[in-house]
Amino acid sequence: MASRKRSPPRFHSNPDMSVVSSTVLIRQDSPRYPSSLFKQLEDSAPAELSALGNLDILQQKTLALFCSVKCPGDLILKTYDLAQQLREAEVTVIGGFHSPMERECLTILLRGNQHLIVCPARSLKDMRLPSAYKKPLDQGRLLLLSPFLEKERRHTVELASRRNQFVVTLATAVFVSYAEPAGKTEALCHQVLQWGKPLYTHRSALNPNLISMGAVPLDSVPDL
Repeated sequence: MASRKRSPPRFHSNPDMSVVSSTVLIRQDSPRYPSSLFKQLEDSAPAELSALGNLDILQQKTLALFCSVKCPGDLILKTYDLAQQLREAEVTVIGGFHSPMERECLTILLRGNQHLIVCPARSLKDMRLPSAYKKPLDQGRLLLLSPFLEKERRHTVELASRRNQFVVTLATAVFVSYAEPAGKTEALCHQVLQWGKPLYTHRSALNPNLISMGAVPLDSVPDL
């Protein structure tokens, strides 16, 4: 019996996604290369960064935003309020925006007028962008920034860890809504404090681990 020739698979385009078409490379000898990477990572600083969007945002003070995957309900409400306050105050926010709470915050921030830096845990090469990125990119409010090589196109736990360290290195200060005890986000907070960067969290009985290690509890937008 003759075998039937199989047709190639069909891939349906997603109208809510577009592919990154062009990026800019920022090498270590470029004046655009952030000096904080040399200061904290030294010889481990990425040889080059790939970027899409407004590079001038790199010159601004930024607040990194993190939250563990599992977040208590009370802190979810507080974090929603914080994201709205950051939007109204037009604070420049940087993050990977990977956990559910972080993604919710990004949705809120994209609707504002402030600048944002999004750092995916992969290369920008052939990365699909949500349609919600188009308007802020056109307005010069958004910068996508990655320290990863072109071949690193698949999100992994290792790349996420490296990305989070990269975000912390670039940030002026860090706000952590919730860090699960003994989890990866809590370990990142220890790194933030070792580098002498300001670390903030919600004023809440649900954050004793962060407050005891030195995070400053706040009720509103931190002063950068």
